[in-house]
Parts: sequence; C-alpha cells; structure tokens
Amino acid sequence: MRSNANKNIIYSIILLLLVAVVYLYRQNQQKPVEEIEEKVTGKVTLNGNTMGTTYNITYLDPSERDFQTSIDSLLVVFNQSLSTYVPDSELSKFNQKDTLFFGLPYFLPVLQSSKAVYEITGGAFDPTVGPLVNLWGFGPTGPQLKDSVNIDEMLDLVGFNKISFDSASVIKTKPGMYLDFSAIAKGYGVDVVAEFLLGKEIENLLVEIGGELVARGVNEKGELWKVGINRPEELGRADDLYSIVALDNKGMATSGNYRNYYESGGIKISHTINPATGRPVNHNLLSATVVAGDCMTADAYATALMVMGTDKAIELQKSRNLFEMFLIYNDSTGQLKSYASEGIKPFLSFPQD
Repeated sequence: MRSNANKNIIYSIILLLLVAVVYLYRQNQQKPVEEIEEKVTGKVTLNGNTMGTTYNITYLDPSERDFQTSIDSLLVVFNQSLSTYVPDSELSKFNQKDTLFFGLPYFLPVLQSSKAVYEITGGAFDPTVGPLVNLWGFGPTGPQLKDSVNIDEMLDLVGFNKISFDSASVIKTKPGMYLDFSAIAKGYGVDVVAEFLLGKEIENLLVEIGGELVARGVNEKGELWKVGINRPEELGRADDLYSIVALDNKGMATSGNYRNYYESGGIKISHTINPATGRPVNHNLLSATVVAGDCMTADAYATALMVMGTDKAIELQKSRNLFEMFLIYNDSTGQLKSYASEGIKPFLSFPQD
C-alpha cells in the first residue's frame, strides 16, 4: 500500500512539474513575439502647427525616436524662406524689392519646380498670380471684391516668365511683381520633412501638412499607406470620404473649390484664380487629386488642374503622363461624377467597396 501511495505522490509531483513547464514555455513563447512585434513596428505619431495649418506625421522606428523638436525647427526655417505671412522671410523681402540673393536652400528648388509646371501647363500654374489672389480677397486682408479695372491693371504683373533666376539669385523683370508659393509650398514642406526622416534612416513614413502628403515604405501592418479623398461638399465632415488611395512611395495633393470661397452679390467667388483672365474659375471641376513622385510636384499640378477644368486636365494627363490623378466633378445634370487616370486605378478604392 505504501508503495502505491508513494508512486501516486511521485506521479502527482511529475504532473505538476509538467504543467508548470508547459505554462512557462507558453509564457516564454508569447512574450518574445510581443517584444519582437513592438520592435518591428515602433510606431511614432507626431502632430503640430505650421504654415497656418496642421501637420500629422507617422513613422516606424525600432528605437521610437521623437524627432518633433527637430521637425518644428526645420519648418520654422522653411517658413523663414517661403512664407508670405512672415514679414522678414526671403519671399517677403523679394516681394518688397526686385532682387534676392538666396540665403536658405529652399527658394531655388521651388522656383525650378514652379517654372517646369508653369511651362507644361501653359501658365495654368503661376505663382505670380499672388496680386490677383489678394485683389479677390484670398490674401491676408480677407474678402474684398475689386472692380474689373483694377484686375485688368494687375494682369500686367502676372507671368512667371517675367521672373529670372539662377543658382544664386532671383530677379523681377517688371517692378511690382509679387510671388506667392501657397499653391506649392505645403507640398514642398512635406517633401522636406520626409527627406529629413529618411536621412535618419526612417524607411516607413507618412507625412501630411494641410492635406498634402507623401508616403514611403509601408505602415505598421506591412501594407501601403492609405489616405482618403474627401467628398466635395461645402458642409461635409472631414471623415466623409469619397475614395481612398494607397500610396506606393508617392506624394499626393488635393485642390478644390468647394470650401475656400465667399459670396458677393449672390455669386460664389472661388479662391482659384485663372492667371490668364485674372478672375476666379467657373467650371464643373470640384476637386483634383494628383499623385506624383514628390508632393511639391503633386501640389503644383493639383492647383493647375483646378484652373484648367475637367476636360483640359484629362487631356494634359493623357498627353504628358507625368502624374496620375483623380477628379471629382459635376456633369451636365449636376450629378457628382469622378474620373481616374489609368495609373491610379489599381491603388484606388471606395468606402462602400
């Protein structure tokens, strides 16, 4: 009897040991997986204010380094070069004078990109349209509709071909001209921040400033970064999406007329000014989203397409194939329609899908 009792005790001890070993094994198996996953993702999210709007940055870093202070400092210097709202910025100084010698590294690249898009779009994108933007009330002074005589007079100061520059300086060939990079600067700022993070060996990132974006690599799920295109409605919610785009190492910018406007005499005055006429555009294109290799290029073309309108935008994209695009417009009956270029279709989805 004693022998059987001893055997039962031994069996019980062995069973308890086995249970303990299995429990510890499972715990040890689970913990490293969690730790590895955390190290692989290392998701960092930053947000703040710049250029009169907000920025949102997400990147994956095994060390979870916080670059916010460096990014904020970088954006301060960037604005010191290209902002019309900073009185002593390089751009403000140039607008007050006729010549500027570059002191910071941002003015020349934005001039070069502006010139390229200006020429390709036949002047639809033109940073010298600034005086007209101000005349129509979309500058710092706010809405104030001017008469046609003033507008016609200002047309003589519009034309990017009247700006001359080289690697050291930029010159106005006609005194009184005014540059405004608001239609390209946010996109360029996105690129500058993205390049900074890439320089810190951050390979997976999504940078957004005021709705303009650039994506590199993948998100924490190992998938392409996905961003939404808003439904073009005046009172629409920020989360009311018309479509979603997966960005494969691309920049993306959206321009639209459905929110930034004011009314005068019962007429809606759009913030998109046609450099050729000096007046707000009046066509059926509501929103233009452009996907390109960098965000500065996408930003400039998105603005140009809103000047050109639906048909001319489609014609330009098909003939040059320099970017992909997604347009939202009203058809002849007022119904909301969309157009997607062939290259963007594989990356496009809709919330109802």
